[in-house]
Amino acid sequence: MKFTLAWLKEHLDTAAPLEAIVDKLTMIGLEVERVVDRRKLLAPFTIARVISAEQHPNADRLRVCMADTGSGDPVQVVCGAPNARAGMKGVFVPPGAFIPGKNITLGVGTIRGVESRGMLVSEFELEISDDHEGIIDLPEDAPVGANYAAWAGLDDPMIEINLTPNRGDCTAVSGVARDLAAAGMGKLKSAPVTPVEGRFTCPVKVTLEFGSTTPLCRAFALRLVRNVKNGSSPQWLQRRLRAIGLRPINALVDITNFITYDRGRPLHVFDAAKVHGDLTVRCARNGETLLALDAKTYTLGETMCVIADANGVESLAGIIGGEATGCSDATTDVLIESALWEPANIGRSPPRRRGQHERGAVARGVRGPLGIGVRAGGRPIQARSVRARHRHGAGPLRWRGLTDHHCRQPRSAEPHDRFPTARSAAARRARG
Repeated sequence: MKFTLAWLKEHLDTAAPLEAIVDKLTMIGLEVERVVDRRKLLAPFTIARVISAEQHPNADRLRVCMADTGSGDPVQVVCGAPNARAGMKGVFVPPGAFIPGKNITLGVGTIRGVESRGMLVSEFELEISDDHEGIIDLPEDAPVGANYAAWAGLDDPMIEINLTPNRGDCTAVSGVARDLAAAGMGKLKSAPVTPVEGRFTCPVKVTLEFGSTTPLCRAFALRLVRNVKNGSSPQWLQRRLRAIGLRPINALVDITNFITYDRGRPLHVFDAAKVHGDLTVRCARNGETLLALDAKTYTLGETMCVIADANGVESLAGIIGGEATGCSDATTDVLIESALWEPANIGRSPPRRRGQHERGAVARGVRGPLGIGVRAGGRPIQARSVRARHRHGAGPLRWRGLTDHHCRQPRSAEPHDRFPTARSAAARRARG
């Protein structure tokens, strides 16, 4: 589980330093595996202006740039990026600095007979995205000489903890914050999510169809949202996802990923126009196939749980969605799905064993207070959270009307659902 310090502090009111928080996490059983402090890692990287960019005398694809780094005389840099040009602002790193994306320490070099005393870097070289086609191109108002990480909001330390299977509640940043608050590290912030009432009837019905077999879905919630405008998510959201190793896709996918990690409530989004008829949650039939969002075709077996419409399987439940109902920039209406799947079944599914997971929902198997958030009236908490996030500036989505539909399957009494009480003889003996 990964999160950043600033993200944690959105749920935890604390003045404790990073080191104290890290120590406390391990002490309460949330073992810290690593801390990546980008303030230190990216300290040498500064904002620079390219004064000139001349053709390299001995290479067609290289330019000799003079960069104003804000710390004295201009610095000569040999650059091979196609977008390097006079007047632009980029990110400069001097000799002696470590380049994380290349895993090298930069030195003064001579490239095709021309000395280079630094480097103008791409986002790939800073490990903030996979983009290596050109150097970072900053807006005109970026301050020359300023630390790039601080200016871009990339100086937030990332913490990674190792979770045991019984701590599904801490697969959410809010859950980690709750544990820290209980351990005396601050006060939990628990602002309520404003309910969003449905305004029309959802035309898509859902059936849980498992017959006499053990149900693989305990509860399923669906909410229709119309008049959506999809596109790139805002920079704050993209930075937050990149900080924990997720690649931003678009606003619809990114906000569901955010809610998954922020609240521990996995979601998936279907393009409503691509769903044919009603939805059925059932076991797959041997030989059925699914062209998934990763562009791979999976052959399914009867032990797998799927979501199907009139045309066939649309999603491998809790693992990965289908290409046929995936969202794009042309999407206008969406169905937001939140379900409580049988965790053991999800873990046994072959794509899950290979490390696949839904773009918008990772199967968590969370129970109790962090289960499927369906309240009176059928309003899923998850949909409220998504709506609330977009109300506070999550990019170009526009919500016009919404409704929801949910159905529930009775839970079986399983041993791991029962909790010991202090009345047991063993507990009394332990207390003395």
